[in-house]
Amino acid sequence: MKKKRKIVLAYSGGLDTSVILRWLQEKYSAEVITYTADIGQKIDKKKIINNAKKLGIKKIVIEDLKDIFVAKYVFPMVRGHAFYEGAYLLGTSIARPLIAKRQIAIAKKFHAYAVSHGSTGKGNDQVRFELGYHYFGPKVKIIAPWRIWKLNSRTDLINYAKKNKISIPRDKKGAKPFSVDDNLFHTSTEGKVLENPKNAPPEFIYQRTVAPEKSPNKSSYVTIGFKKGDPVTFNGKKLSPGNLLQKLNIIAGKNGIGRVDLVENRFIGIKSRGIYETPGGTLLITAHRAIESVTLDKETMHKKDEVMPQYAKLIYNGYWYSKARFKLQKIIDKKRNKVNGSVKLKLYKGNITILSRQTKSNAYSMKKVSFEENKTFNKSNVERFINFHKKKL
Repeated sequence: MKKKRKIVLAYSGGLDTSVILRWLQEKYSAEVITYTADIGQKIDKKKIINNAKKLGIKKIVIEDLKDIFVAKYVFPMVRGHAFYEGAYLLGTSIARPLIAKRQIAIAKKFHAYAVSHGSTGKGNDQVRFELGYHYFGPKVKIIAPWRIWKLNSRTDLINYAKKNKISIPRDKKGAKPFSVDDNLFHTSTEGKVLENPKNAPPEFIYQRTVAPEKSPNKSSYVTIGFKKGDPVTFNGKKLSPGNLLQKLNIIAGKNGIGRVDLVENRFIGIKSRGIYETPGGTLLITAHRAIESVTLDKETMHKKDEVMPQYAKLIYNGYWYSKARFKLQKIIDKKRNKVNGSVKLKLYKGNITILSRQTKSNAYSMKKVSFEENKTFNKSNVERFINFHKKKL
């Protein structure tokens, strides 16, 4: 009997990837290995395993990557203060490179000839996954069902699921689900009423933040400690990267922090509207900028601000493993060893207030900025400074 070829599928256990699983079996007569990366999304491992087994899957791989995801992907991006188009903190974008890397590793381990993903033919994720696949496994075949099959709509997908007795989830109102992606860093919601930008998002779609007006009437306080540019403590307690971010998500989410409603320009040229929730990440970037303000020199900070838009664009477009991104990361991290100390924040009804910055760094000089008379700053040099710049007008 001829041995079946193997395909490793990025599998969530939900509707889309379950349909893809069945379709791959039918189309390629292949053994499908499901791969699920636990990066902090809402995950029901028993459900994933049961759904896969019902579809005849024998090899089911689930990996806990939360700490790796936060330490090696989220934290470097936070150090770069990356915002895409001024608002998006790149929560989906930063997750795909890690999943792609590990999926290729699993494919090599089990000698699979191909990998597959559930990204649609109109979205950005297909690019992010496939650039990652190519970087780590250029000879591994890529199967992108949404660009191949004859299921041209969400309705077609649901009809296929019904025909193959695949369970169809429902949203909180009992309707067919929105398109949702979540991980430890963020949650994104797209589709249905959100596709028309004139429609306000229904409150029930928010999963990790409360409405600011419904948040507590009393302020919350959090102190984040940094070492070499990365957060290491939450209110004085040292935590693993994943646990630290989760703590920040909880306290920021209950205070209505981290919501963004954005119409963005996708890499492939389509505009799309999404609702993003990045509560802990919003606190991290605010605190990181604050600690850098008292630990880094002006030229380093300004250079980081200068490269940030290109850095964010590279991540958004799937170029995490590119030479260009590596080069910019070196610029971003050039003096990260100086970024040490703590920042205290006050959280209240969607707002973040910086209360204090503490560091042993001498980059900030109280003597020089003091309004009291002192001899550490020579004011007579200022006139020459101004005259020099007059010549540039």
